[in-house]
Amino acid sequence: MNDFWVLKLLDRLQGGFRRAGVDYKMLRSILQVKLTMDGRRTPTVLGTQKGSQGSEGSPLRVQWIYLLLGLMLILFVVPGSNYMLNMSVLFAVVMFMITTTLISDFSSVMLDLRDKNILFSKPVDRRTLNMAKSLHVLIYLVTLTLTFTGPSLLVALFKQGVLFFLVYAVEILLMDCFILVITALLYLLILRVFDGEKLKDIINYVQIILSVGIAVGYQLVPRLFDMTDMTGSFQPAWWQYVIAPVWFAAPFEVLAGGGRGVDFNVLAALSVIIPLVLLLAYIKLMPLFERSLQKLAEQGAAGKDKSRYPGLLSGLLCRNKSEAMFFRFTWSMMRNERDFKLKVYPTVGLSLILPFIFIFNQVWTSGPSLNTESKAYLFIYLCALLLLTVVQMLRYSSSYKGAWVYKTIPLAGTAPVYRGMLKAVLLRLMLPLFVLESAVFLWLFGARILPDLAAVMLALPLYSVICFRVLPQALPFSEKYEAAKQKDFSVSGFVLLFILMGLAGLHYIVSLFPFGIYIYLVILAAANVWAWRAAFSHEGSRPGQIPTLGA
Repeated sequence: MNDFWVLKLLDRLQGGFRRAGVDYKMLRSILQVKLTMDGRRTPTVLGTQKGSQGSEGSPLRVQWIYLLLGLMLILFVVPGSNYMLNMSVLFAVVMFMITTTLISDFSSVMLDLRDKNILFSKPVDRRTLNMAKSLHVLIYLVTLTLTFTGPSLLVALFKQGVLFFLVYAVEILLMDCFILVITALLYLLILRVFDGEKLKDIINYVQIILSVGIAVGYQLVPRLFDMTDMTGSFQPAWWQYVIAPVWFAAPFEVLAGGGRGVDFNVLAALSVIIPLVLLLAYIKLMPLFERSLQKLAEQGAAGKDKSRYPGLLSGLLCRNKSEAMFFRFTWSMMRNERDFKLKVYPTVGLSLILPFIFIFNQVWTSGPSLNTESKAYLFIYLCALLLLTVVQMLRYSSSYKGAWVYKTIPLAGTAPVYRGMLKAVLLRLMLPLFVLESAVFLWLFGARILPDLAAVMLALPLYSVICFRVLPQALPFSEKYEAAKQKDFSVSGFVLLFILMGLAGLHYIVSLFPFGIYIYLVILAAANVWAWRAAFSHEGSRPGQIPTLGA
């Protein structure tokens, strides 16, 4: 195994670990194994893969992507004034990136029970094992954070001086501790309340809420400042004390910007005190957290979908029994496949709030009230981003070895499989989201947009077919998640985004003409009929490509 550089760094601190009652030799061995295993796991966020031969990437091998993204942070450290505005936005961006990465990639590590099952049968101290797990996650976070902020750190050293550089580096470490502990304590709260399978579902939903909350907070940070002039002056308010990026920006204003006042000093103190207090609380509660993890091993009720809706809907919407069967199969898998929900459901939350974020931005810049005669309701097309993610992820499953069942079913072709799959996606995920957003849009803009909402509802099935044809095709739930390639989205995803913008732009153009929207409704209906026939016509006369086991 590799002798990682971070282990050599920890060797210099081994005296402190021993004084804390940790078996450092065992701690080092456990961390070495964990870091080696990271090299055999493909990340969810910004994941990549070396090649087509199954060589998988490590979460730490995507650092070059974070390095490129980190170049934009240079814009916030170059100005020599207004540190509160610049650094608040910078820390909002960094916290968004790091927290979503932690939620997507390392929640499974924080909630992992396998090392306990293996190591607790050996002479390994629990304190040592708990410290190894915490250091594992913290190493991951610090490495990614330093990669992401590395360009701006270097520029800050030469542009702003040593003091600014040191404050920036310390605040980054404190921010990482804050993110790690807040996530862990939130999971602990859930672990104390719920059991078994219910807990696992709750964790998925909490990850969705965290992702949505971070996205909303990212929009909120710039609103903390009065932007009526180019200085963006900071206006203290009580509620700003609960906005973490503002805490981490305050020390720059106090130490480098010459800021004075109780508000700056209190916010700067919070950036140090709260992460350290939370870290101490986490260390104290770590044994309780590990004991609570045993609930994850409890087996709850089986995830059988007892609802009659899939059967009723499949009978009404599907052409034949084969299509209805795969409608119900996809419906059930989307409900019970936990890894699928972990990777897709955060997109549900983001697709829900994105239209309203854009409307909020428009209201903020144009005036205190919403112009009900505007075309801002077209932002509802952003909810279709969910289709892009779902159609891409439907090919993957943690139970991919069960794909042998496709070989046992006497199918004339794959057309019933794909039609049933897309219809299940539209009915189970897309329709509830669209109905909820439509209700809010009707409240905001009035009944005049009913024809427009009808047009969007017809555009969604059409867009789902376009996503299916543009993205790489595979039978549903037939490949392992590690086979996912970032390049599958890099080109196709941008093409689909432009197509979605094209649909919204076409809608805008036809809405400018009298009765144009009604003509557009007819065109969309005809386009759906043609697309749903043409997209699968070549699939119905030949057997589909059946995946081999382990593909």
